[in-house]
Amino acid sequence: GSLPALDRRTAERLRRGQIDIEAQLDLHNLTQDEAFLAIQTFLYESLQQNRRCVLLITGKGTARDGGGVLRSAVPRWLTEGAYAPHIIGIAPAHPQHGGDGALYVLLRRQR
Repeated sequence: GSLPALDRRTAERLRRGQIDIEAQLDLHNLTQDEAFLAIQTFLYESLQQNRRCVLLITGKGTARDGGGVLRSAVPRWLTEGAYAPHIIGIAPAHPQHGGDGALYVLLRRQR
């Protein structure tokens, strides 16, 4: 799936971790089903509270599992799921926020 294009300045600020993170969800030790449900609930609550930027911590996974099941599934869930129309950007987190084991999710402002 694809998401609407961000303007270059906002996309760069998101990649650099320069947008304030208003909430985070740690998915460590959750099964795929549990993680999917947790993300759906978290995004619903984030939209209700008019949050703009949230952090999803997937973990990096291990070489044994191919780099992490959630690490590869979560971006797909976000771009193809019910909340895709509310998401305007996804980027790997800056090392200070978890690097490759986390994702920034930029939510569309509610009007």
